[in-house]
Amino acid sequence: MATIHVNVVSAEEQIFSGEAKFVALPGEGGELGILPKHTPLITRIKPGAVRIQRADTNEEEFVFVAGGLLEVQPDMVTVLADTAIRGKDLDEARAEAAKKAAEDAMKNAKSDIDFAKAQSEFAAMAAQIAALRRFRAKR
Repeated sequence: MATIHVNVVSAEEQIFSGEAKFVALPGEGGELGILPKHTPLITRIKPGAVRIQRADTNEEEFVFVAGGLLEVQPDMVTVLADTAIRGKDLDEARAEAAKKAAEDAMKNAKSDIDFAKAQSEFAAMAAQIAALRRFRAKR
């Protein structure tokens, strides 16, 4: 059976490294599905879930990313995430609080830059909450 090596890293740490049968993640132009021997590709990724079908256990590994870059080679996938959180470590209450704070910051923004920053944070928290709910629904 063909596999592809997957690395998911953030600025803080390596989140996942291992062999996979399949990887799915939110590309800038839409959802991407990566199989072994995929055509080389570099693209930005949007906030959302990286789903990795592990080759060793056949289980799905789940990681939330808040954006970043994806590099695909025929035998390797590298996700360089701005922020990455393992599915089991996601905290819905904290994400809801951060989403509410971003919403308040958008209402009170004094400049376009402040508004854009708050809007970006709001979008990332909304994506994190949606990803967490999908993760829980699968468990």
